[in-house]
Amino acid sequence: MDNDEKRIKHLEMIQGVLNRLAGNSFAMKGWSVTLVSALIAIAVDKSDGKFALAALLPALAFWILDGYFLWQERLFRKLYDAVRVRQKEKDEDFFSMNIAPYLGSTPSLVVTTFGIGKKPNTLLYFHGVVVLSALIAAKLLG
Repeated sequence: MDNDEKRIKHLEMIQGVLNRLAGNSFAMKGWSVTLVSALIAIAVDKSDGKFALAALLPALAFWILDGYFLWQERLFRKLYDAVRVRQKEKDEDFFSMNIAPYLGSTPSLVVTTFGIGKKPNTLLYFHGVVVLSALIAAKLLG
């Protein structure tokens, strides 16, 4: 197997990880909406805002997990770009999945998760609306 074939296989491995991370992120959003909606529905049915407040715990947990998956995805994209442009590699560099060298060039987990910085990200908008919905339901149901 020559270096070009090794590079292609390495890129395929990284792309597989990226696909799984994107799938996990999508699942987090789906589970968050489903669980929070169910708890709000129970709160409305029982006229008890405590169930809506209880929805905050899973909403925040899914938000953080989703942020973790996005953060990992960004790190693996940096690795993908680095592998794509490499010209000559040592044999021990092939198939490395080490993302540690890219930690400094990628926003931190907190910044990625909560959209702190120059511009908010989609996680802030999506999960912020879910959390805000639970808070509004809790307030309305007293």
